[in-house]
Amino acid sequence: MQIWVDADACPGVIKEILYRAADRQRLRLTLVANQWLRVPPSPWIGAVQVERGFDVADKYIAASVRAGDLVVTADIPLAAAVVDKDAHALNPRGELYGRENIRELLDLRNFMDTLRSSGVETGGPSAFGQADRQNFANALDRFLVKRPR
Repeated sequence: MQIWVDADACPGVIKEILYRAADRQRLRLTLVANQWLRVPPSPWIGAVQVERGFDVADKYIAASVRAGDLVVTADIPLAAAVVDKDAHALNPRGELYGRENIRELLDLRNFMDTLRSSGVETGGPSAFGQADRQNFANALDRFLVKRPR
């Protein structure tokens, strides 16, 4: 199993949690972004810089992920692609995406996108806070405990 991170918009505190988990669990962690990323020196942690452009990092992750891998992303279409490949997706706020919820979340995301494109102001997500950090850490721990070795 490998952990992939859609790193362009991933909060720094989430990356720190992932660095510690990768070293502790001896899991390969790869951050993918369209900019250069500094990662801690570790045989388990790496980064890939992709070209700039719309969804380039998402496409790289979707093409690279394998069944059983974990992808950390807030991007619902990427999460859907990951789930379709029998991998797992976890957003930085601690919500695990799976076959039981991804279609509903994708439909909601597409509906909200349609509203925004028609001029309706829908607001955005709330500010990322301590509770989100804790929810993510707990969800990651639960996932790692359940994973096959």
